[in-house]
Amino acid sequence: MNAPVLEVENLVKHFPAGRATVHAVNDVSFSLRAGETLGLVGESGSGKSTIGRCVTRLLHPSGGRIRFLGQDITDLPESACRPLREKMQIVFQDPWSALNPRMRIGDLIAEPLLLHTRLSRAERRDRAVALAHRVRLTTELLGRFPAELSGGQLQRVCIARAIATAPRLIVLDEPTSSLDLSVRAGILDLLAELRAETGTAMIFISHDLGTVKLICDRILVLYLGTVVEESPAAALFADPVHPYAQALISAHLPADPAAVLHRHVLEGDVPSPINLPPGCGFSGRCPVAIPRCATIAPGLDPVSPDHRAACLRIADGGNRIR
Repeated sequence: MNAPVLEVENLVKHFPAGRATVHAVNDVSFSLRAGETLGLVGESGSGKSTIGRCVTRLLHPSGGRIRFLGQDITDLPESACRPLREKMQIVFQDPWSALNPRMRIGDLIAEPLLLHTRLSRAERRDRAVALAHRVRLTTELLGRFPAELSGGQLQRVCIARAIATAPRLIVLDEPTSSLDLSVRAGILDLLAELRAETGTAMIFISHDLGTVKLICDRILVLYLGTVVEESPAAALFADPVHPYAQALISAHLPADPAAVLHRHVLEGDVPSPINLPPGCGFSGRCPVAIPRCATIAPGLDPVSPDHRAACLRIADGGNRIR
């Protein structure tokens, strides 16, 4: 079997907050192989975007290990990270803020080629045209500025930039959240096509569970910066095990309007990442919690060969929300 493109072991990321510390990511581990798409889901503040920025080294991890194509990149200085940018890219949620408004679209698409290749100006221009066609943008748009394009067109520009150097890993941070349904469908078709053609590994961060179900092979469910469940996408949507994952998946609206919904509405607020609670971080909101859940931190244990969850109640069968 091919070696993983990305290996993350016990990733930790803290942010200073005055005299306190924000525990944004806590002991997260996973691996990603070529052609695989991993989904990161969870409430806002669960650490999804922070993980994406750490694995691409836009943020320096506070702890743990990150290996990209077999190389440990955890503590590389920024100067040593720059050559890696050719093989790892990120697409941000807001294309308007991700693109230089004073550059023309053709120059924006060609910029990674200028930074990471020795192509001539004419070769970069030809490559930019080919990339624009690949993401279904017309040649006429290459002479325009970002303000003259729609949100969907700008996101296609960002994807064209991301794939310009044939990266081995692309992190997509909410790439479709600001787009309408028809444009969103086009972006998802494009991503699936690119993955099939190039074998690029992808991390897909999203609150849109329908999109995650459609595009991802595996899913990590995050709560308070910790993985509470890791599962193949189909298995997670069919039978989530962790109580938080059950509540999260129950919020997904199926395409069939006649489908019977079984919503699990959680009470209470997410604990502060500055003062993490002892035991299971979800115990204060969990409808099936027992006293020891508040004192014992569960491990991420196997449910099946490719399915893991972190819940003490799995052993006694009390993990199901009724």
